Amino acid sequence: MNKSTYFIVGKHPVIEALKNNDRKVLKIFLTEESKKTINRESPNKNLLKGLKIFYKTKKELDNYCKKEGILHQGFIAEVEKLENIQLKEFIKKKEKLNLVCLAGATDPRNIGSIIRSASAFNIDGLIVRERDYPETSKLMYKAASGCIEYLNIFIVSNINSTLKSLREKNFWIYGFDASGNKKLTDIEWQGNNVLVFGSEGYGMKKHTEKYLDFIVKIEINTKIESLNLSNSASIVFHHININKK
Repeated sequence: MNKSTYFIVGKHPVIEALKNNDRKVLKIFLTEESKKTINRESPNKNLLKGLKIFYKTKKELDNYCKKEGILHQGFIAEVEKLENIQLKEFIKKKEKLNLVCLAGATDPRNIGSIIRSASAFNIDGLIVRERDYPETSKLMYKAASGCIEYLNIFIVSNINSTLKSLREKNFWIYGFDASGNKKLTDIEWQGNNVLVFGSEGYGMKKHTEKYLDFIVKIEINTKIESLNLSNSASIVFHHININKK
């Protein structure tokens, strides 16, 4: 059965997709200059071997991402979806896992930025709700800057039931919100953890709070109401990465 395909745009998203042995790239659209860039990026391996390559002008490539207003940098590829990873199987017999869970975030740029930060700071995987995850979004791929190819992404149908199940499997569930009564810097990061972030505009839903062990806050200047979702996540990921035991 053929999988659905979609387009990704930009230097890093396309080159990292080409490097990923688990990703099937069907076609690639390049300028002459971007072909040279690929060869420079991977001098010891021909990333374009066996691919259908179409050479286009910059103006012709603009048509593929005009609607989203994304800079393609001379790189566009048609790809198949990656195989879905089953969370239940992934966590078996694993220790000291740190997973991030998005409970309501929907903005493709925010999600892409979180994927990039999670990859940079060695987070073990991302849990997203199927209906909220813009899996084929060019904006998300561009914001993730190729890091989608390196992060385990678990697509689930229900966030709350997933958190309940993980809690029963001895994961600590931490929600992050400005109203939290526990400070990020006071926690000893041990065992298996889930880091839960709410939506961009409304934060954590009350119903989701029932499945949390702790609500945690990041201490910031009291004159500032809050941080952007992806900025908050980056701070948390970095802190855990340098303090985990």
